[in-house]
Amino acid sequence: MAYFNHLCLVEAPQTIITPFPRFISDCIAVCYLAAAVEHDVESIVMPDNYYNGGIFESMRTLLKKKPVDLVAISSMTGAFYQAERLARIAKESGAFVVMGGFHPTALPEEVLKLSCVDVVVIGEGEATFRELVLKGPSRDVKGIAYREGGGIVYNGPREIIADIDSIAFPMRSLRPERYGEKGDAYSIDTIYTSRGCPWSCSFCANDQMHKGWRGRSAENVVEEIALLHDPNKKKLIKIWDANFLTNIKRAEKICDLLIERGLTNFRIMTESRAKDLVRAERILGKLHQIGLSKVGLGIESPSEATLALMNKKNSLDDVGRAIALCRENGIGAEGYFIIGHYTENEQDTIVYPEFARSLGLKHALFMVMTPYPGTGIFNEYKAEGKIRSFDWDLYNNYCPVIETRTMDGNKLVAMLAYCNAAFNGYRQVMKRNTTREFLLNFMIDLFQFCFLLRVNKNLSLQEIGDLLFNALLRFHEEKNGVLEMAAPSSCKKLLKPLVIRLRHSAGLSIDYVLSEKGSNRVLTMIKRQGTSIPPAEGPEIRLDKLVECACSVSMDKLMSVLYRNEWIRNNPGKMTGQLLGLLVDREVLMLAVNVVSLFVTTSFSRSLKR
Repeated sequence: MAYFNHLCLVEAPQTIITPFPRFISDCIAVCYLAAAVEHDVESIVMPDNYYNGGIFESMRTLLKKKPVDLVAISSMTGAFYQAERLARIAKESGAFVVMGGFHPTALPEEVLKLSCVDVVVIGEGEATFRELVLKGPSRDVKGIAYREGGGIVYNGPREIIADIDSIAFPMRSLRPERYGEKGDAYSIDTIYTSRGCPWSCSFCANDQMHKGWRGRSAENVVEEIALLHDPNKKKLIKIWDANFLTNIKRAEKICDLLIERGLTNFRIMTESRAKDLVRAERILGKLHQIGLSKVGLGIESPSEATLALMNKKNSLDDVGRAIALCRENGIGAEGYFIIGHYTENEQDTIVYPEFARSLGLKHALFMVMTPYPGTGIFNEYKAEGKIRSFDWDLYNNYCPVIETRTMDGNKLVAMLAYCNAAFNGYRQVMKRNTTREFLLNFMIDLFQFCFLLRVNKNLSLQEIGDLLFNALLRFHEEKNGVLEMAAPSSCKKLLKPLVIRLRHSAGLSIDYVLSEKGSNRVLTMIKRQGTSIPPAEGPEIRLDKLVECACSVSMDKLMSVLYRNEWIRNNPGKMTGQLLGLLVDREVLMLAVNVVSLFVTTSFSRSLKR
């Protein structure tokens, strides 16, 4: 019989949710732990609402109803305070508390300062956790740290699992309901086909957790994917390896087996180095055939010098070639960029969005350098004295916790807003054919900017509005107030210019005038300032009202909307259940009412020209 027989496993949710449904936790880390001990213990449970703030009450209720002698909590850095709160609830119930994951692995001594945590599991958890469950805490269990005699005992590192085919598939059936789906039925799910990474970028903690790259066999990967395949429902599968295309032959065999077995009803996302994607040129058609729709490329910076400082062995020539290959094979490419290296200044940063656009990217994520504990960059910023906050809630890639040698946190937030506004560049807005379409698309862009800025919990509504307006204004000034593009075939002849106004305050606005010049569309941006601004010639968007509306719904409810939208996107014509889930949610309905009200009020303002 095992030392512990009744387990509760939980992945601590990030304190601040980023508004991208693909980043929602699928709880795979603790499902792997569950699978490792499934046949050794009497019961394993997981609380409801592990992806939102309801988890704490769910945890209390569960621990009152079920016998639990061990609670295991997995935590990323941005979830650590949530993990601590869960640990306190577990300890109040009398359970033995184990904590693992990236943050506890990096800072075991800090975690063990908490009286509510008994043991920290360091590094890969499956073998260590199983031995701990079977034997209890002792000096015989490698890979753990715990308090003893007023000090901390560290039993030394456990060897990595060399044969990762030997790791049991994650026990997805344990997962509770999420947005109307349960267990194996999640329509957004994660699979890892390898562990570790052959590279050691200074900002990444993967090397600390998983060490060198180890790939699962193609057969083993496909057996797990077969368990997720549903011919009647297309799922979004995230192959969330550090670098899926490290071994091209293995990736090709995975494709061949999936095609042979007809396991292709997926939309797949993955991440890769640009050089590896170029090496995989001959199999990109097969990858597209199995459902690969988007590849995230860690481009990080347009500066070769900055890339070298980050130990990012990236060739910008490879980046351009990788994006072109994706386009040729019908695969979307999304670029990831990190601003805020301590050597970079404002002028270095301003070129990021234009560089991203010059590569031909349609999608880009701009993040702020975040020095996660255990990474090389953490030590570098600490040595430079450039870490300005150890509030772990803010460690989510979008809230500056650092400063550079020339930019403070406020400037970095402003530059993050600018990069997003400048990369967007009104490309979709300029394709619209009527005032209503022009207005609607413009408002959608503004809402997306607001959702991203509100991830920073330190920003007030006023500050969000200021940041957004100033970012747009700066972009206008960079372009001398005029943007011009060839009109796509979808564009109709404009009978007259389309005009809308973005009003930030009584004395500060921007007028946007969309017109034609030969076969081109031209967007003219006119700053209006002072006490004698002429009346608007078209709809007027009140930025303060739009920001208020965007921030009126909780991030959890916003994620619910985005999650269901992802389902509908992948399964057009089968949306009844997902729409019903939205229609019965009062908070979501209120958001919809507020958005419609804002649009209608703006559309039918007295200044609207018909």
